[in-house]
Amino acid sequence: MKLPKEFEERMQGMLGEAYPAFLHSYEENKYQALRMNPWKAEKKSFREKCGFHLREVPWETNGFYYDSDDQPGKHPWHEAGAYYIQEPSAMAPAAYLEAKPGERILDLCAAPGGKTTQIAAYMKGQGILVCNEIHPARAKILSENVERMGIPNAMVTNESPQKLAEVFDEYFDRILVDAPCSGEGMFRKNEEACDEWSPENVQICAERQDEILDCAASMLRPGGRIVYSTCTFAPAENEGSMARFLTRHPEYELLEVSLCEGMEHGVPAWAYSYGDEEKINRMHLERTIRLWPHKLQGEGHYLAVLQKAGEVPEGYEGFVKYGLEQGIRREDILSGNGKKSSKNKNTQKNKAAEGLKIFLEFEQETLQQKLPDTENGGLLTFGDQLYLIPKGMPSIHGLRVLRPGLHLGTLKKERFEPSHALALHLKEEDVIRSMPLTGSEPQAFINGQTLNYEGEKGWYLITVDGYSLGWGKLAGQVMKNHYPKGLRKG
Repeated sequence: MKLPKEFEERMQGMLGEAYPAFLHSYEENKYQALRMNPWKAEKKSFREKCGFHLREVPWETNGFYYDSDDQPGKHPWHEAGAYYIQEPSAMAPAAYLEAKPGERILDLCAAPGGKTTQIAAYMKGQGILVCNEIHPARAKILSENVERMGIPNAMVTNESPQKLAEVFDEYFDRILVDAPCSGEGMFRKNEEACDEWSPENVQICAERQDEILDCAASMLRPGGRIVYSTCTFAPAENEGSMARFLTRHPEYELLEVSLCEGMEHGVPAWAYSYGDEEKINRMHLERTIRLWPHKLQGEGHYLAVLQKAGEVPEGYEGFVKYGLEQGIRREDILSGNGKKSSKNKNTQKNKAAEGLKIFLEFEQETLQQKLPDTENGGLLTFGDQLYLIPKGMPSIHGLRVLRPGLHLGTLKKERFEPSHALALHLKEEDVIRSMPLTGSEPQAFINGQTLNYEGEKGWYLITVDGYSLGWGKLAGQVMKNHYPKGLRKG
């Protein structure tokens, strides 16, 4: 690989005697990893049955390296969301975020969804996870990965950080800013990043990072945590970004966190061009973390853990410009309280009230027990689509929202058609009828083929090794395939 001359010169100046080892890392094969989805899989059973050659990633409890001979991307478990293929170093930022169930968390630059789905695993379906991506095409990919991993409590938005900052004021408990960067750490993995690199682009990225961080700062509650990360080596985007941020926001401090084997501390001297040396040293930039490809098994990354000063009283809610979304609940419909007059302007609740009875019939006929709407925000119609929204979810008013919670399905004339997202959220024990596939059958189902089966008519959860793959509907002895056409491999 031919590296840009200006990049080589800068890295040699930064690394000194370690530069030859760094340069040699580009001649080595990249490391590949996957992250097991604990919503669906149990660690011991997963390792025993997957058939891959796995070694643990030190900084992520559900992360595993796999061998080059393994092909997890072609395994039906991948389509079932049992794991997410993710570069090993990229697993570090979300691990240091330390998300907890019940919290309000923002992944500000979230596509394609690796870190979002990792955060969701720590949240265990509890709390609200707002995952945002400014580019529409990438936001769609983010939404698809949230669906594949079966996440019930995520709200996917397609907004700029500035727009979100207008809506949320000191609202989130934790924010991940995996900032757009010059991508130097990915040169070994992606040669296109190397071709697109320039010193000017490094500076453009640094300026953009400043803007994004300022937006994040205003959305975090007192005492909350921001994890900032990049996949670049450039000091302007790493220690420099932190020095500039702490100068603008003295209410923040860098937390001292433990390092895993192979990780190294940030270097304060690399930020001296952004302020007085003594002042820079008081910022403790050595508490930030660098992941070097010649020091550990992964690509180049940088991360910093920031905490905002202050505490919040018990019951603190923060501010949301448009308030919280109010879904409709079963008891309102069954008691008649959910009926609205035609003059009522709340069309979202009107549509939910009309379609909910159809959904209740499906639920009774197909599921072992009701979905827990009382533990969530209730049911919400989004056009003709029905969602189970997280408790305390922000209003969708004024925001470009791709996914306001768990997509349950489509409200069609006098019938309900369940979504692929619902199938991937459910487990075998959650449904009355399921059809396990073996041998070549899972791939045939993913390819869109019709299957033969004997049983009572109705909706079936199609599974492989206990993991849900999608819906089938049995009529006669023919299982109609409802695997989404856009996802079919055949």
